[in-house]
Amino acid sequence: MVMDRCWRGTRRLAALLLWVVAAGLPAQAQGTDDLITLRTQVEQLRSQGKSSAAEPVAQRYVTLARQRFGEQHPDYGTAVAWLATIYQDLGRYAEAEPLLKTALAGREKALGPTHPGVGTSLSNLGYVEAEQLLIRALAIAEKALGHDHHDVGIRLNNLAELYLAQSRHAEAEPLYSRALSISEKALGAEHPAVGTRLNNLAALYRGQGRYAEAEPLYKRSLAIAEGARPGSSRRRHTTEQFGRAVRGPGPLCRSRVALQARSSRPLNFGIE
Repeated sequence: MVMDRCWRGTRRLAALLLWVVAAGLPAQAQGTDDLITLRTQVEQLRSQGKSSAAEPVAQRYVTLARQRFGEQHPDYGTAVAWLATIYQDLGRYAEAEPLLKTALAGREKALGPTHPGVGTSLSNLGYVEAEQLLIRALAIAEKALGHDHHDVGIRLNNLAELYLAQSRHAEAEPLYSRALSISEKALGAEHPAVGTRLNNLAALYRGQGRYAEAEPLYKRSLAIAEGARPGSSRRRHTTEQFGRAVRGPGPLCRSRVALQARSSRPLNFGIE
């Protein structure tokens, strides 16, 4: 009798434990699904250039991650980093920087100082700090030297390079274009610095698959580079860049043939 009661008690306890576990699993899965959904929404809105609309979604993402994992979990750091990225897009660096530092500290504690995720956090923080410094340098140059000074063109190009490294093409393009215009006016259309600006803007277009827009810029850049001595590093770099570009479809491939035909020196673009 005693054994029977113990057995029935054990069965009831086991059933109760199974019910608790089963009840908890859907909530946990639902919480994870909600986080994935919010992150996906933030990514999509940002890719569409709608960072203002992404901000409240990113804030909900952070709040849910905090509730789900606590502030020491790497996934909370990921959510915080996404909110910081949105603030960075909106130019709100004072708000982005402490969030990125929070994400870095949390990942270091949870994953260790040599984990790749810590490296990602360091990189994200470095981009924010670099952007602030480059923007400040640009503002100083514009105020001290005027908006059309050659040094302003250099600052614009440097900031554009940072944006390109972050795949922020829409922000990089007008900076590259303005840097090119300044160099043309300040130095003349055939100056080597103009060739560099042309090459940079053409590379941006090539990376976006805008080959028809990249072609005339590469051709101008090559014409300037051809004025340099045959073995110069500038000429080699421009030739290599154009060689990569002509691997794309359409007009650039045809223009390679035309350029080689009219050049007094054969150009080796490395095309097989």
